[in-house]
Amino acid sequence: MTDTARITELQAPAGDDAVRPFAVSALDVRGRAVQMGAALDAILARHDYPPEVARLLAEAVVLTALLGTSLKFDGRFTLQAEADGPVDLLVVDYHTTGAMRAYARYDADRVAGAVKSGKTGVSSLLGSGFLAMTVDQGSHTNRYQGVVPLQGESLEEAAHTYFRQSEQIPTRVRLAVAEMQRRHQGGVITSWRAGGVLVQFLPRSPERAQQQDPPGGEVPDGVESVAVAEDEAWTEARALTDTVEDIELTDPTIPVERLLFRLFHERGVRVFEPAVLHDQCSCSRARVDGVLSSFTAEEITDSVEDGIISVRCEFCGRGYEFDPDGFAAKDQIADS
Repeated sequence: MTDTARITELQAPAGDDAVRPFAVSALDVRGRAVQMGAALDAILARHDYPPEVARLLAEAVVLTALLGTSLKFDGRFTLQAEADGPVDLLVVDYHTTGAMRAYARYDADRVAGAVKSGKTGVSSLLGSGFLAMTVDQGSHTNRYQGVVPLQGESLEEAAHTYFRQSEQIPTRVRLAVAEMQRRHQGGVITSWRAGGVLVQFLPRSPERAQQQDPPGGEVPDGVESVAVAEDEAWTEARALTDTVEDIELTDPTIPVERLLFRLFHERGVRVFEPAVLHDQCSCSRARVDGVLSSFTAEEITDSVEDGIISVRCEFCGRGYEFDPDGFAAKDQIADS
């Protein structure tokens, strides 16, 4: 298909693990939609996460995919949540090659306690903390990070807070996760699916663009923008996005193109070439060697166990073993 096409009911679907950008010129909105299947399932399957933790991390993966695929240059987008709750760390990396990896750190006993008490929202599982989104072009001079407090009962709400406070772009996000089951050879196979749609109001007309900043440049807490909130186009786009149901985002028989057609066909939605996602960790023996080479002699000694240095990647679980004598030799060369 071409770079851009007016969407129809017969639009060829992008399929799973592919982010579909779209635009609705009549409403001055642009956005992206995605359904994730095999790539997400592979990321989650590496760790024996409790279902509640898996769901939370899956939402973070989808949100990262929707945001990371907006990058127009070679680089990396990282979403990170650090908090004091049963799940104290969520990290998701997206590289513009489409490679994604993700990891959640949690206290199993505290998670079980939260589940038993029925408290599985973001405020209960993550607790108090912050949500950071980092764009990295590979050099410190081209690195941007936005940080906001974790707020709300879902990552959707946390994302809305981020865009309101950090980016000041009127944004609506819908995320959904589903645990799928199918029969296979007398047993049941469980897999994860997830989906999401992100819609942003990006007016091109000078009149609307000027309305985005209220007098004094300050936006009251809980308000996206006084002028923009009253804009009929954004009100309509936001209302349509809020009609999206979870099943529409996770059902493999409902491709995102069909969903976009349902939402915006009366206004003329156009779609662009999808960005393909895949499960791929960026760790390697050379990278780990580089990190260990920066250690002091004392740190190398402290890292030795049973005569070797063992390192395991938290993202993919791959293990690496090193002879500590090699790093001692590098120390001696550096000191000579």
